[in-house]
Amino acid sequence: MAVFSFIKGGTQDLAIARPAESKDSAIFKHPDPTIPMKAQLTVQADELALFFKDGAYVSQFPPGRHTLDTDAIPFLNNLVDKFTGGDVFRAEVYFVNTREMSNLKFGGPVGKVRDSMSGLLAQLMVHGTFSLKVTDPRQLVIGLVGMGKDEDNAFFGWFRQQVTKTLKDDIATMIVKQKWPLTDVTSGAYTEELEQEALDGLRRHVESYGIEVIRFGDFNIAMDPEDEERLNKFFQDASYVQMAGGMQGYQQFAQANMMMNAGQGMKEGGGGGGGGAAGGALAGAGIGLGFGMAGQMMNQQQAMGQPGMAQPGMAPQQGHPHAAHAQGAAAGAHMQQPPGHQAPGTGMSQAAQNTMTCTSCNAQVPPAKFCGQCGGQLQAPGPKFCPNCGTQASSKFCGGCGTQVLQS
Repeated sequence: MAVFSFIKGGTQDLAIARPAESKDSAIFKHPDPTIPMKAQLTVQADELALFFKDGAYVSQFPPGRHTLDTDAIPFLNNLVDKFTGGDVFRAEVYFVNTREMSNLKFGGPVGKVRDSMSGLLAQLMVHGTFSLKVTDPRQLVIGLVGMGKDEDNAFFGWFRQQVTKTLKDDIATMIVKQKWPLTDVTSGAYTEELEQEALDGLRRHVESYGIEVIRFGDFNIAMDPEDEERLNKFFQDASYVQMAGGMQGYQQFAQANMMMNAGQGMKEGGGGGGGGAAGGALAGAGIGLGFGMAGQMMNQQQAMGQPGMAQPGMAPQQGHPHAAHAQGAAAGAHMQQPPGHQAPGTGMSQAAQNTMTCTSCNAQVPPAKFCGQCGGQLQAPGPKFCPNCGTQASSKFCGGCGTQVLQS
């Protein structure tokens, strides 16, 4: 109880003060609006006492002990109940805490936010503690009484709702505008920036009620566990893509993953219904097919990107050992060529194209630095021309006039 009656000098006095159990309350309303003349009002150093009549503000008392007497406090005349012969005041008394109140908890969902790097949506949540201070007790009581929230529990419930609402709007907006990755946000990399944005937003929303949010004691942003697992899986896959070579690697990974999923689906589908050996065989065939198709697709695409291999629409490199094969692959001929097969337009066998003529003994030897027949130094072969008619020749004698052809 906040009302204490006692006898002093034969006169009944009334002491009005905030009870000890409500010292940490932002607002305490005196339960009895009927106050005897000469009652003793005690106001602690960290609070103010405000008097209202019929919902209208009358005046306030600073810290200290005050005797409620119309002779010492003239404005009390407006509160005297005339039906009691001037012995009773009629007033609502509010005790408002003016010190900084800390360790006030808050928390709630922020909502779905799109990650700037992956494009995936994730549910974010925010929770922590904050401190507040009443800067205008009169404005606070007027505003809250007008909303029917003059009790302390109602006040804190309303204020936490304001904190959560403001954080929800400001945090989501800032993350999207700044294009911050959600994994960095939940790791605490941007906590300082988000705290400041939240403080500024809260002050704009609650300053009209005579309240100031001083600071956050704790501020945490978390992600829904399922969304976090999904996002981590995405970045793990993305790291494989980067190692595999950008977009081409991504296509390889996506296609291989698709084939693996197809094989897994065949496995699950084949295992149902009949069961037994047939089901097990079909399951093995399904997953095996998935692995095989994935591996084949990866190998084909990796082979297309290897150095020295002909790409579609590209001419084969002249003089390269695989030039004839690349030319045939570009034309769609992938069959293995038999020994002695003549390359188109050359009149020479494949084996002849892969030999050199020794300038010392004219022997046809495999490409090397020195001749295997005479030990002479070999030189890279150049085009041969007939000294008689000038026709380019591919053998020892000119095909046009029969003259022996020398190395040019």
